[in-house]
Amino acid sequence: MNTENNYIEINRQSWNNRIETHLKSEFYDLDNFLKGKNSLNDIELNLLGDIKGKTILHLQCHFGQDTISMGRLGANVTGIDLSDKAIESAKQIAKDTNSNAKFICCDIYDLPNHLDEKFDTIFTSYGTIGWLPDLDKWAKIISKFINPSGQFVFVEFHPVVWMFDDNFEEIGYRYFNSGAIVETHSGTYADRTAELTLSEVWWNHSISEVLNSLIKNGLDIKSLDEFDYSPHNCFNKTIEFAPGKYRIEHLDDKIPMVY
Repeated sequence: MNTENNYIEINRQSWNNRIETHLKSEFYDLDNFLKGKNSLNDIELNLLGDIKGKTILHLQCHFGQDTISMGRLGANVTGIDLSDKAIESAKQIAKDTNSNAKFICCDIYDLPNHLDEKFDTIFTSYGTIGWLPDLDKWAKIISKFINPSGQFVFVEFHPVVWMFDDNFEEIGYRYFNSGAIVETHSGTYADRTAELTLSEVWWNHSISEVLNSLIKNGLDIKSLDEFDYSPHNCFNKTIEFAPGKYRIEHLDDKIPMVY
């Protein structure tokens, strides 16, 4: 029980410990990003649409590449993240790229104590909600900070992906949320050979849990799409079957990977 109660500190430490590896990784390709490369994928770009002049709140922004990328497309963006080292890096990268993106370091549930404004768009993507125990509280945050006519753009790895063991050979976890999953592992998705040992606490959230939390907190669901690939090469046993599109090689197109 103690570990679950301390999940914020455990996970903050986990993300602080991996930031240096992530900044140097081929996965995040920081050199090209600093030269102007956009880090957003087609999936989220199509959902965001024309964001010029819009205000955007980016939840769980890591070290800010997508935040700054949205800024490069003309939006006024505020990124928030739990990891103080990630936010330090985000602020430095924003400075280095002359970005007007703003960053706040806090636990997502604590955001009302750090921010008091409404946004045209709230955005979060890829590997974010698994770090949160309570999606009702998450949806309340989205509801609080969104303009009445605003939109919530959410792209996430499909919960089916999290049912498998690391090598996608057997079902290792429940599809439905049955409480905290506490694990320690080595390496990180951006560099599997990195000499890191990370402890973390996470939760599996079914699609019904996600949608119902948003509906209950006043959001109208306009569309839901599922994709049979990931635009990020962050899993074991992958194959790039088209440029920037990855699947688990032995599962081919059989499972949903993103929604």
